[in-house]
Amino acid sequence: MNQQQELLNRITYKPQQCGGKPCIRCMRIRVTDILEMLALNVEVSEILADFPDLEAEDIQACLLLAA
Repeated sequence: MNQQQELLNRITYKPQQCGGKPCIRCMRIRVTDILEMLALNVEVSEILADFPDLEAEDIQACLLLAA
């Protein structure tokens, strides 16, 4: 499995969770929320501090999905 696929495997979809929107590793942290914070110039370190269950690779996965 290549690195891109490994990152994208961090994104999960569950119809019963967050209205079926893509989330990170089955947590109730939506990809759109992370992307919005990045668009508002929130530093990755601040996002990781605010969401201690997140890993840097989760943020990379969000960006890859958006691309």
